[in-house]
Amino acid sequence: MSKSINQLCKEAYETAKTSGWHDEPRETGTLLALIHSEVSEALEADRKGDQENFEEELADVCIRIFDLCGSRNIDLEDAIETKMERNKSRSYKHGNKKY
Repeated sequence: MSKSINQLCKEAYETAKTSGWHDEPRETGTLLALIHSEVSEALEADRKGDQENFEEELADVCIRIFDLCGSRNIDLEDAIETKMERNKSRSYKHGNKKY
């Protein structure tokens, strides 16, 4: 049976907390920088053609996001579903954006 996104958030937070990563309060910017560092590691793995490491780093990105959401009691499932519905009504390429 698969776990829900919110269950994964709770689990990621509890694991990080048990490991001492939440002994002191952390600024949001610090937590976002840690997410960014995992994205950068995924980019590097992709550039090297290391698919296994690429996948692992993407998992780390999610785990960092889940930890942040778990620590702030953010309902990530609802936020994702709400945003995906909003995106369905957006214009093609959101006004001709390049990326």
